[in-house]
Amino acid sequence: MRDYVEIGIGREARRAYGLNEINIVPSRRTRSSKDVDLRWHIDAYTFDLPLVSHPTDALASPEFVIEMGKQGGLGVINAEGLWGRHADLDAAIKKVIEPILFADQDVHGFRQPGVAELQELHSAPIDTDLLSERIAQVRDSGVTVAVRVSPQNARELAPIVVKAGAEMLFIHGENISAEHVQEGGEPLNLKEFIGSLEVPVIAGGVSDYTTALHLMRAGAAGVIVGQGTTTSSLALGIDSNVATQIADVAAARREYLDETEGRYVHVIADGDIETSGEIARAVACGADAVMLGQPLAAAAEAAGHGFYWQSQSAHPRFPRGLITQTEYGFGWTEASLANDDGKSRDEIIAACGADRPSLETVLHGPSTSTWGGYNLVGGLRRAMAKCGYTDIKSFQKVDITVNQ
Repeated sequence: MRDYVEIGIGREARRAYGLNEINIVPSRRTRSSKDVDLRWHIDAYTFDLPLVSHPTDALASPEFVIEMGKQGGLGVINAEGLWGRHADLDAAIKKVIEPILFADQDVHGFRQPGVAELQELHSAPIDTDLLSERIAQVRDSGVTVAVRVSPQNARELAPIVVKAGAEMLFIHGENISAEHVQEGGEPLNLKEFIGSLEVPVIAGGVSDYTTALHLMRAGAAGVIVGQGTTTSSLALGIDSNVATQIADVAAARREYLDETEGRYVHVIADGDIETSGEIARAVACGADAVMLGQPLAAAAEAAGHGFYWQSQSAHPRFPRGLITQTEYGFGWTEASLANDDGKSRDEIIAACGADRPSLETVLHGPSTSTWGGYNLVGGLRRAMAKCGYTDIKSFQKVDITVNQ
């Protein structure tokens, strides 16, 4: 039974929960973590890990995307990011980072460090030849190629990225529906659009049962739940009670499975997920895979030199999401103050997180951290094993409780 509360005369609200408001309850005999199988099968593709990287230029250097695939996950390229706008990707990234390292600005004021630079970089037109060349570089490495486009630009960009080698298409926005409508433009009917493509489509983000069911009926192979790490709670009043959202979309998946007599649509959680415990909670609520952002920014292969932002941070008129430093014990602040030693700006940026771990370490360990920020895969395996489960599908049935 759904839990509603009265917030005023004639106005009720449903009570919803974030991942940190629930707990997993071990209630079966324990298993060895070595027996846990995390393989994720979606459409014709199989991945060793149910982990997807957020489509942001803060992560997706070609090296990062390729390494993410080699480590068993799925790296996602943002077709509308810096990849296809600037030939020197690293120089563009440095332009975003420099104001944060070298300017004393109030992040709560009118101008937040790095955002104006990010907006300016994104104002450059997309060079489809450059974008295609970089997608081909990833394709030639042998890993699965996944590319993100926005609902607004899907019709124009999807054929280009598919021709360049994209094997999975993410139609991804902060909030999307089965039909994107804009004044002066032709509505994007996802059912018709997805039916015209020869690659599987992952669509989202969504926040509710009804929208998720519409996307499933439109032909999406997967639905993204949540909005990732943004400032939308402050800017739009939209927040991500992602535990409830995952459970709701999992219920839509069950209805659609019955409706179609067997077509299974995958649920991908995209909330404030930063630790292995939060990954485990997301799966326990019904997710088949988890989209990660900031936790992966600590990796040496990540493009942002230890800084992280989402694609919404570059919106030309209404950006949402801070550009933040990864605070995983690697002394970013000390590096930013190194200018007193006469080092150049390039040397200081290079020093940012110079001791960052490899992506392999972030995902698979070993770790000396005790709070679940590293060895994310090992943490998920151990959580499942302690509860007696050895695969993702069965772990979605684990008992959970709500914090009081």
